[in-house]
Amino acid sequence: MKWLRWERPETAPKHPYRDTAVLYAVFAVIIIVVTALTGGNVLPGDTGHTGVRGTIARAGALVVAAIFFVVATAFSWWRWRVREQQEARRQE
Repeated sequence: MKWLRWERPETAPKHPYRDTAVLYAVFAVIIIVVTALTGGNVLPGDTGHTGVRGTIARAGALVVAAIFFVVATAFSWWRWRVREQQEARRQE
């Protein structure tokens, strides 16, 4: 029987901060494109829905994608920084 290993590689990417920002920027663009293709509000201002869907529709895909990008990138950068600090401590 073959076992799969889901471990991360020990070495970090060459440009982890840039790579993370690019990845989440692509995801943000996908949010906007899917919203546009499905007839959703790309720009803020829809008041035809209620609840969570209404809140997101009023905000618009651009705002939601921007919030997603900032939060996801900030979290990932924080995690990279923590990992770098832990590696520096191990090397001391």
